[in-house]
Amino acid sequence: MAVRIGELLLKEKRITPAQLQDALNQQKAQGGKVGSLLVKLGYVKDEEITTLLSRQYGVPSISLADFEIDPAVLKIVSAETAQKYLIIPLSRSGATLTIAMTDPTNVFAMDDIKFMTGYNVEPVVASESAVFAAIDKYYNLAKPPQAPPLPTNTLELATKALENLPSIEDSGVEVLEEFEEIDVTTFEKQGGEAPVIRLVNLVLMSAIQKGASDIHIEPYEKESRIRYRIDGILYNIMAPPMKFRDAIASRLKIMAKLDIAEKRLPQDGRIKIRFSDNGQSREIDFRVSCLPTLFGEKIVLRLLDKEKLMLDMTKLGFESDSLVKFETAIQKPWGMVLVTGPTGSGKTNTLYSSISRINTSETNIMTAEDPVEFNLPGINQVQVRETIGLTFAAALRSFLRQDPNIILVGEIRDFETAEIAVKAALTGHLVLSTLHTNDAPSTVNRLMNMGIEPFLVASSVNLICAQRLVRRICGNCKVAHPLSPQALLDVGFGDADAHGITPYKGAGCEKCNNTGYKGRLGLYEVMEISDEVRELILVGASALELRRKAMEQGMLTLRQSGLCKIRDGTTTLEEVARETVR
Repeated sequence: MAVRIGELLLKEKRITPAQLQDALNQQKAQGGKVGSLLVKLGYVKDEEITTLLSRQYGVPSISLADFEIDPAVLKIVSAETAQKYLIIPLSRSGATLTIAMTDPTNVFAMDDIKFMTGYNVEPVVASESAVFAAIDKYYNLAKPPQAPPLPTNTLELATKALENLPSIEDSGVEVLEEFEEIDVTTFEKQGGEAPVIRLVNLVLMSAIQKGASDIHIEPYEKESRIRYRIDGILYNIMAPPMKFRDAIASRLKIMAKLDIAEKRLPQDGRIKIRFSDNGQSREIDFRVSCLPTLFGEKIVLRLLDKEKLMLDMTKLGFESDSLVKFETAIQKPWGMVLVTGPTGSGKTNTLYSSISRINTSETNIMTAEDPVEFNLPGINQVQVRETIGLTFAAALRSFLRQDPNIILVGEIRDFETAEIAVKAALTGHLVLSTLHTNDAPSTVNRLMNMGIEPFLVASSVNLICAQRLVRRICGNCKVAHPLSPQALLDVGFGDADAHGITPYKGAGCEKCNNTGYKGRLGLYEVMEISDEVRELILVGASALELRRKAMEQGMLTLRQSGLCKIRDGTTTLEEVARETVR
């Protein structure tokens, strides 16, 4: 395009060969476009180039100085895109966006803008100096944009809403590795920073210090709200001003290295930060999920704290008999162990604990996960990427050529993955995986519904463990909470227990934020696939029949596991009733 301009001007006798050569020599020395250099050298005017291009390519020309652009149209194209391609949006009519550009032959620019905006693009020609001036004028790039000052009362409201926030005078927050870095010390030192950055850092730090597992940032028509999930329950934390709604989303997307211009499609990313906790340096990952909703993007951040990853199986909440069965199953050289339950029921923690228990230098352990939540030493972990064809099934096929002893499949979602996993379990590999089912016996029927033959299920599966998480009574404010025998009978206790046990509850204190609960523990339904259960599977028995046989052989149901926790005084009747059925 650059040489073409020179040739066209030469052909039109607007410049001499010597002038063109002069511009080309300067281009070699300094870089830049020949057209711009010819204008800078005074050989031609911007308007002459614009008129020439307009006539040559049949594209209208425009004088941007005489044109006033609607601010709503400017929002369609970002400042970064305008600068990158030297264009300025002029008007929109229906599905067509008219843009002024210096180079009407730049089809790559037009294709990109069409893809990013969803509009058909109609170009007009404008001079380079006029486009630069318009970008500076309309996108306020002549001076760096100043963030609006955060009202004092907003910060006060935020601080009150995030009550009990420990002092973080020495807490520096920085994003690690390839992610964008931020540096947060004290609120006083942040005086010169943008209020949105201060607000986002405040939300992240408070979530860590309150022990939250998730942060929900939700936009609505007339308000926004931020909620924390603490011990499985969502709590309203604050309602940031509406004017910060998009800025908060953009800040988090920048930190997670996501496309801030893409607001129409879901995106997933990761933020890694380091901060100081009582003089000790700590690192925490946030898994970021952006979802377009009616009034903006809802962002959910999952906190992945390595220090809270419980890898000691004796502390997860297993009853002693259930733990023995589970450990026996994962010590076997082949077969399949399935952990089932809804999202957020602790399945990943149980699987990580399992492979940590059997991780030795003699074993080759391979995992396929979506996403990889924690890095475990000595274990080969693969991140599934379905967009490029690296599905669970594809990863499993590759694993079988990698001489594995133990394979962990993050989730069995379809027949193909289930089939390969079953075949791997039948050919000398121990396979650990998860499924989304309500209890252990129904998992067998779920595999059959996927298309796995009953004889393959009976032969491959060694054990199924269903689980739920319930909140643990705070040890600091735990008090006796006697209930009527009838209430205990209704929840499933026998007559002797109903008259003989004393339930407990948390009275509420500073350590548990006056909730009475601190931390969580698991309820486990461990179903061993014995020879009798295998025979029932082969004849197509229902989940009810499988449950009955497993209970005859000593299986504790989820409700019975919960009753054991009530009897031990570690959780409450309300928690067990919320998570289980009789």
